[in-house]
Amino acid sequence: MTDRILLIEDDHRLAEMVRDYLGGAGFRVSHAENGSAGLALHAREAFDAIVLDLMLPDMDGLDVCRRVRARAGTPILMLTARGDAMDRVIGLEMGADDYLPKPFEPRELLARLRAILRRGKSGRSDDVLRFGRLEIDRAAREARLDGEARPLTSHQFGLLLALAEHAGRVMSREVLMDLVKAAPLEAFDRSIDVHISRIRAAIEDDAKKPRRVITVRGAGYVFAKAQD
Repeated sequence: MTDRILLIEDDHRLAEMVRDYLGGAGFRVSHAENGSAGLALHAREAFDAIVLDLMLPDMDGLDVCRRVRARAGTPILMLTARGDAMDRVIGLEMGADDYLPKPFEPRELLARLRAILRRGKSGRSDDVLRFGRLEIDRAAREARLDGEARPLTSHQFGLLLALAEHAGRVMSREVLMDLVKAAPLEAFDRSIDVHISRIRAAIEDDAKKPRRVITVRGAGYVFAKAQD
């Protein structure tokens, strides 16, 4: 199966070169020219890896990395023109799998990309979170109850994933909103509470008596660690 790569890069000449080179190596490359477009594309489609520029016109690449990591384990190769080693350290601490300073040789980009893809595939079992009868599949962006896929929008899945990855911790509405705002905030034209009610309708045995996503009055929501 052909690996899908998301390239987030505002330099069109560089993006065209990378797309052509990786395409010639057998990859399918989708290009986004800024962070917002890249995050929105990542929220809609499944990718095997991301090549992410650190310097973007609308937001810092580190912020893009943080938002991707809040919702998915997609391998990230960060491109940086900065000479400051601290930026690379921060990028790795925020979840980037590797970095490559500009200018770079296309062959090195390809080698590093293949390496993070291999590491990602070797740990693919981590893509599925299991809580009793409930499975949350990061790679497929799908929630399954008793093996049956449950109907969730992309935003609702992102919200469920954010809760599940912090199971046992009370998450305020503000924190949840920040974790899942990969698309422009207007995408949440309804409140967090409405999305939670629809998630409950999809994954709870009785949405009126939830045992998976629990309301903590005055504080937010908590995703139960122990489930049947």
